[in-house]
Amino acid sequence: MFTSVELRQKYLDFFASKGHAVVPSASLIPENDPTILFTTAGMHPLVPYLLGEKHPAGDKLTSCQKCIRTQDIDEVGDNRHETFFEMLGNWSLGAYFKKEAIEWAWEFLTDKKWLGLNPKKLAVSVFVGDADARFDEEVYSIWIGLDMPEERIAKLPKTNNWWIAGATGPCGPDTEMFYWVGESEFPLSGSNPGNDEVNWLEIWNNVFMQYNKKPDGSYEPLKQKNVDTGMGLERTLVALNGYADVFQTDTFWPLIQKIEEISGHEYAGSAEIRRSMRIIADHLRATTMIVGDDRGVGPSNVEQGYVVRRLIRRAIRHGRTLGIKNNFCSRIAEETIKVFVRIYPELEKNKNFVLEEINKEESKFRSTLENGIKEIDRIINKKLKMMDTATAVRWPPSDPIARSRFTINVVTPREAFDLYQSYGFPLELINEELARHALLIDAEEFKREFGKEYKKHQEVSRMGSEQKFKGGLAGTGEIETKYHTATHLLLSALNNVLGQGVLQKGSNITAERLRFDFNYAEKLTTEQLKQVEDLVNKKIKEDIKVEMLEMPRDEALKTVKVSFDPNKYPDIVKVYKIGDFSVELCGGPHVEHTGVLGQFKITKEEASSAGVRRIKAVLR
Repeated sequence: MFTSVELRQKYLDFFASKGHAVVPSASLIPENDPTILFTTAGMHPLVPYLLGEKHPAGDKLTSCQKCIRTQDIDEVGDNRHETFFEMLGNWSLGAYFKKEAIEWAWEFLTDKKWLGLNPKKLAVSVFVGDADARFDEEVYSIWIGLDMPEERIAKLPKTNNWWIAGATGPCGPDTEMFYWVGESEFPLSGSNPGNDEVNWLEIWNNVFMQYNKKPDGSYEPLKQKNVDTGMGLERTLVALNGYADVFQTDTFWPLIQKIEEISGHEYAGSAEIRRSMRIIADHLRATTMIVGDDRGVGPSNVEQGYVVRRLIRRAIRHGRTLGIKNNFCSRIAEETIKVFVRIYPELEKNKNFVLEEINKEESKFRSTLENGIKEIDRIINKKLKMMDTATAVRWPPSDPIARSRFTINVVTPREAFDLYQSYGFPLELINEELARHALLIDAEEFKREFGKEYKKHQEVSRMGSEQKFKGGLAGTGEIETKYHTATHLLLSALNNVLGQGVLQKGSNITAERLRFDFNYAEKLTTEQLKQVEDLVNKKIKEDIKVEMLEMPRDEALKTVKVSFDPNKYPDIVKVYKIGDFSVELCGGPHVEHTGVLGQFKITKEEASSAGVRRIKAVLR
């Protein structure tokens, strides 16, 4: 049986043998990229290099990257969707293109020296072409040359086989690889991922960035053509070990076993029980990895913290479905730490913070749940009294046939949405409370109307996000570059004013401002803030040259303080020096001299989380 440890190592060893430098996983919380809340793919930490900047480790890279994706959260509970996952990836920064990428992927998947999957159980998809770009005949021909049967090559549109990071920028077609997980030993005749998504499991994706999408919607060829590939760790383990779902892999199964122990239910029980166990395991695993990250954040009502809160609360609700009455979430978090601590040692360092934050949130939400139940009971009882008065009939009717014919939306869609927003009540929980009063609802109408309310809420949230994050991908514009350099000056100024123990805990840059998180236990005084601001402006006025040096990691770490595990940095690193005032490991970009930054002004100082402060500032 293949373990997760074996698969990670085999993948990295394979691409190292093909001349790729192994780079460590970046944080789950992106640095200086205001367009995303989490690192959602292996390529996100590499965006500046995909856009043409030189990477210190070279032009061929491979890694195992921690990722969080929440757009499929409603799909979690099936046999394949995950919120937290690890993406095994390899990248070409102009070094090779389609032929090598596909042939290496095929070799790794099918050669008995590596994974040894049966080629007869694999299928692929390619971009079919449209008005913007032609059918990817080159990729199709490569697959034919590798003896992939034509009937197992699905030709699919942009929605399936095209990648772009945002509205504009580098993009291109991709080819995806799938493994047969149907009940029959081999694929049915004519079956491929284009006409049978249920029985084909996607395990690998090769993206070929060969175009640049311009603001006018047109496409132009890129000078530097890149390859961005990704293989899902758990999904590949399913294929290798013949599992029924990703939750049987060794990164999930210990969590499922702990849920079985706590709940008294078996995973092999009903589909409803199995779904709740999967959601609990997935959501608390993701929560542990986010909170336990070196830039980790706890539950809150904004940004990453809001996602953490939603994950914990959804897990608690499904624990309620399993009859779990006491706090249990931290016990699942402990199992998660045991599973991953060998690969991500920061989890042990941050263990107390993880368990405390999860326990606090669970206790708080259990109290909220009780209040929510009281509120829904109040709404229901009020409506029942109105019905009694109007009909002179005591509800519910004693006749079960009469009761079954009577449907009424006792809780309106607006009230249901308010319960969802204020107390985290999903529709199924509202239905449970209605059932306690022997009330039925017109389920289809109710879901439809509730959906309208939810969609309104999403549109408002999306408009707010677009305004908030309009700074552009990865802060590569001129103003974002200035703010990036300003964060280096700010960190050094904080060390000068507060003491040399201050380390960066996170940052976020838009075209309007910088936001910088750092470790400090107390609120800064007005005098301290003025000292920091004045020192930054002094260094800007001195118009100091910004220098970039490439050097071995171990040499750099003799003089540079870092807030993360030193082993997370590549063997060759970039060091940015601003005179004798600031020296930091960084991927850039930066201005050439500080005089172009203008006037630095701190606009706000506040708490970010326990032991972490946050400064917001602008350049004028």
